[in-house]
Amino acid sequence: MTLTSPILELQSVHKRFSSGPDFFQRVAGVFGQPAKPRVVHAVNGVDLAVDAGEVVGLVGESGCGKSTLGRVAAGLLPATQGSVRYLGTDVSTLAVRDHLAYILGVQMIFQDPQASLNPRQRLYQILQEALVAHKLAPAHELSARVDQALLSVGLDPSYRTRYPHQISGGQRQRIGIARALMVNPRFLVCDEPVAALDVSIQAQVINLFLDLREKFGFSYLFISHDLGVVRHIADRVAIMYLGRIVEQAPAAEIFSRANHPYTQALINEVPDLQRRGRQFTVIKGEIPSPLAPPSGCTFHPRCPHAKAVCKEKSPMLREVAPGHVSACHLNEVSA
Repeated sequence: MTLTSPILELQSVHKRFSSGPDFFQRVAGVFGQPAKPRVVHAVNGVDLAVDAGEVVGLVGESGCGKSTLGRVAAGLLPATQGSVRYLGTDVSTLAVRDHLAYILGVQMIFQDPQASLNPRQRLYQILQEALVAHKLAPAHELSARVDQALLSVGLDPSYRTRYPHQISGGQRQRIGIARALMVNPRFLVCDEPVAALDVSIQAQVINLFLDLREKFGFSYLFISHDLGVVRHIADRVAIMYLGRIVEQAPAAEIFSRANHPYTQALINEVPDLQRRGRQFTVIKGEIPSPLAPPSGCTFHPRCPHAKAVCKEKSPMLREVAPGHVSACHLNEVSA
């Protein structure tokens, strides 16, 4: 494996959630009106690869499938269709020992640190839990490993005996990061890790992520709806809309020459001191329901440039510049 080989690769990944009929639908079925199963199309055919030491920002509105994709990447949810490859191997074909290496090697940091920490456990119990469960360290090393993890995220080891409610939100997020570090991962899936924090604390946590990357060589899938945060931390940015990647490029390319109308609209909404006094224009309409995604280009009901072909045919990702791909019929017209 070379240094530029993907640590984690998603190939044509789909994730669908379905539910059976409720009570009233079952009653209706008795009278000859059978109900169709409700299917949520959360992720639709996503291809995404993250190289060693790379930070890929995954951006989109709430409900577009970002978190679901992150959970599939981390092995918390199985893909309905497609494959997840870790270090070049499909994780569904891994032997038990190799699959454990994948589960430990890809760790997830959640958006709400309070909800992801057991309120009945002290911090040292939370941090050493994975080591104990997987027998990764002898008992006499646990205390030193906990202290080392706390120091790695900028917390004093004296915090080890506190409960989650006895520390601040920023400190709880650091504990979430420290817990992931306990098993020596290679890849971190960060699901809106600073969204619930104050702006000043956000900057501290983002700098912590950058420091950890420089120190340990981590790769990140950094999920966020905040393009300002992503611009600061990501090497490459993927824009997601209603379960699909609609644009992907190096971060500098995305922010200077966004191609897809959705990406352009998102960037235009980012506050910028260089454009003070301008009128902000929100994206018209709401993101459609994944229960019934629109035909053709899923963005066409909200796109100011939509044409007839946009309603009929789903555009494919195509290269518009070196390393820059976009899924928009406007590129086909201008080609």
